[in-house]
Amino acid sequence: MPSTSQDPAFSFSVGSRLEDTTPATGTHRHGRTGTISTPHGEIRTPAFIPVGTKASVKAVLPGAMADLGAQALLANAYHLYLQPGPDVLDEAGGLGAFMNWSGPTFTDSGGFQVMSLGAGFKKVISMDVPVDTGLAGADDRVAAGKERLAHIDDDGVWFTSHLNGDRHRFSPEISMQVQHRLGADIMFAFDELTTLMNSRGYQEESLERTRLWALRCIAEHRRLTRERSHRPYQALFGVIQGAQYEDLRRKASADLGAMEFDGFGIGGALEKENLGTILAWCSDELPEDKPRHLLGISEPDDLFTGIENGADTFDCVSPTRVARNSAFYTPDGRWNLSNARFKRDFTPLMEGCDCYTCTSYTRAYIHHLFKAKEMVSATLISIHNERFVVRMVDDARRAIEDGTFSELKAEVLGRYYG
Repeated sequence: MPSTSQDPAFSFSVGSRLEDTTPATGTHRHGRTGTISTPHGEIRTPAFIPVGTKASVKAVLPGAMADLGAQALLANAYHLYLQPGPDVLDEAGGLGAFMNWSGPTFTDSGGFQVMSLGAGFKKVISMDVPVDTGLAGADDRVAAGKERLAHIDDDGVWFTSHLNGDRHRFSPEISMQVQHRLGADIMFAFDELTTLMNSRGYQEESLERTRLWALRCIAEHRRLTRERSHRPYQALFGVIQGAQYEDLRRKASADLGAMEFDGFGIGGALEKENLGTILAWCSDELPEDKPRHLLGISEPDDLFTGIENGADTFDCVSPTRVARNSAFYTPDGRWNLSNARFKRDFTPLMEGCDCYTCTSYTRAYIHHLFKAKEMVSATLISIHNERFVVRMVDDARRAIEDGTFSELKAEVLGRYYG
């Protein structure tokens, strides 16, 4: 069933559904295939969306991303706001035209970077203190050796640029104004990212703040859509928070699910072992006819967990980040190419891989490039890593369609982590 988008240029239709093969366990699978239609093309889901943070997938040309099968790219509103500025991208005709990418594009709201950089914490952190004990100052903590760079109030966030120390203001309205000028096909509402260190009380306050910000994002999005009718329609996704609390995740999903969003992002701090459970809570409450994007996921076990619990698209910087440190993916796990044993290994990074790197170069050559500190080494491994993850999710989509998802999952994960 197509979504109730505000514009016919954007739609989502559900295809095949993943059957629950273990009803006795009480688990409920939400996995499905589908098609997201945007002004710049279709995305067949499930799909992995590579990240081009600053309008560039690090070390890889946009044309190479198309060749390896990427259906869409995601860029970061925070970084593009700071440099080169949204006015530059708007003048260029939008994100896709600016970076010479003809397919669909996403931008996140900038909220994750503002909040996480502001406190110095990563997205997923271990709780080394009890979060429900009401410890004084627990909600104001920053990472060791860091200075708080973001200050949140009910209207928005003041933050300090990590580039030059300038002070900036983000609010729901400003985030929408920035993202409209960036011109991506899909953008995300401005939300507050909490950490697992925050108290239950603060999580509740934050969830209500994000709910009110979502309403403001929708209102500003409507205004800008009317004002900028000369530009293609941009879909707006709400972002579900709530940490690891079932009632908060379900409430956020029900609250935002009733709003006029075109789809939903599922984010926030969570521990890896709880990913599937939390995603299932959200999928239970969110509308079936709108796409769900799982933010910041690319490990094989997380991808399969996300797919079977209802995520339609994923993004993560990890494939290129680890590539810059010489790590490459294979069906048998992730290996480090800088290891001396690869010095005379004249085989491809992965036997049978159809990417440009594996059909053209050997481990020995790329090992040499890393040791010689040649920049193209990161390019060659990044191409392979992105192809590996894109293909894995594509294979999962086909397996849902032909009824072999469980077999594929067992085979892929058994080998990768074996």
